[in-house]
Amino acid sequence: MYVIDMASLKKEGEFGSKAWGEACAAASVKILEAANLPDSFEWAFTECYTHPPARLMVGGRKKAGYFIMVKDGQITGGDGEPDEALEIPGFHIRARWAALCNQSGALYGIEGGRKRGEGEKAMRAAIEKHVGRKNPYSEEQPSEMWWPDTVSGPLMAGSEEGNGLHNIAATMQIPSPEFADFPVTEMLVPIFDDMTEKQKKDFLKLLAIDL
Repeated sequence: MYVIDMASLKKEGEFGSKAWGEACAAASVKILEAANLPDSFEWAFTECYTHPPARLMVGGRKKAGYFIMVKDGQITGGDGEPDEALEIPGFHIRARWAALCNQSGALYGIEGGRKRGEGEKAMRAAIEKHVGRKNPYSEEQPSEMWWPDTVSGPLMAGSEEGNGLHNIAATMQIPSPEFADFPVTEMLVPIFDDMTEKQKKDFLKLLAIDL
């Protein structure tokens, strides 16, 4: 029996939305609280999605993303990318919203993760060829990533059976309308080479790539 009952989850919001991120953080906190982490253990997780649609930033929201923080024997989480979390070694990611959005709604285990990675590699290569430069939508990462077994074990438990943090987040994600008509892989990664010229233009705009 896993900490999170997948059948109890409901759709919370789009990828990167406040409601969805808070739900992901709450599930993560629940999992880590059940893991009985050492009191001296410190670790943090932040995911910040840059260039999100304006609708996700209503109400004065500053950043699209969520965090988990293990510090002083306490496990907390919520919306945003707080400096306190970034100062703690852990798994800190910044990525353009459109580069991750659609495929983050796919459910998978190790093999599906491999397929997603292949799709994302192909997508990047096609875009690089189209715009004529390398890494046109890369973001500078806050720090070196640290994903120790102490937290990765509990957070990823049951991934092959449809549980685990990624599948929990995907289950709570609502599809974003921008991707409705794009050609995608089995793992929902946009296929740039199969897009019409208009779709390519629209996708590059979503990625905030200057031509």
